Amino acid sequence: MRSSEQQPARPRVPPGQVVTSKWPVLHYGLVPTVDLARWQFRLFGLVEEPRTLTYSEIRALPAVTVTCDVHCVTGWSRLDLVFEGVRVRDLLALVRLKPEARFVLVHAEYGFTTNLALDDLLQENVLLAYRANGQELTPEHGWPLRLVVPHLYFWKSAKWVRGFEFLAENRPGFWERHGYHLRGDPWREERYAEDF
Repeated sequence: MRSSEQQPARPRVPPGQVVTSKWPVLHYGLVPTVDLARWQFRLFGLVEEPRTLTYSEIRALPAVTVTCDVHCVTGWSRLDLVFEGVRVRDLLALVRLKPEARFVLVHAEYGFTTNLALDDLLQENVLLAYRANGQELTPEHGWPLRLVVPHLYFWKSAKWVRGFEFLAENRPGFWERHGYHLRGDPWREERYAEDF
């Protein structure tokens, strides 16, 4: 290829997706009622010393803003959502992971979980978000804290997050145990498990 030729730009929307200007509310179960005075976020599993943070401690950490597109496994995409929160890699600087930690089980309200490879969790634009588009998250969208993993289908961006459990082996979360793909890359259309 000559240097003057350019590679075609990758489309902004993954295959099988339709762009919407709305932000649909999808979740399993009820929206939790949260008491911030008792709310805690745990970092545990394969860490040298487990750590528990209050909501005030999370909010006191340096905030970053990320503008990203989100892609739902149900087929909608929302472009240019603006999230504010704590970069996950900054949060993880508060603990020392053991060398064998390669995966994370994300824990949320009502015992909901989702799994991620540690490499996916440590991407630069992955946040624990408490604001979206200049406003506090609504309870329906995950207040007081939701994970935002823009490069994967949005079910991986769990609402009402309460902790990260660090693991040596990949352990499926709630939706993954019910037929969803272990990783969920929208560009590869990793929607469902192959054997489901």
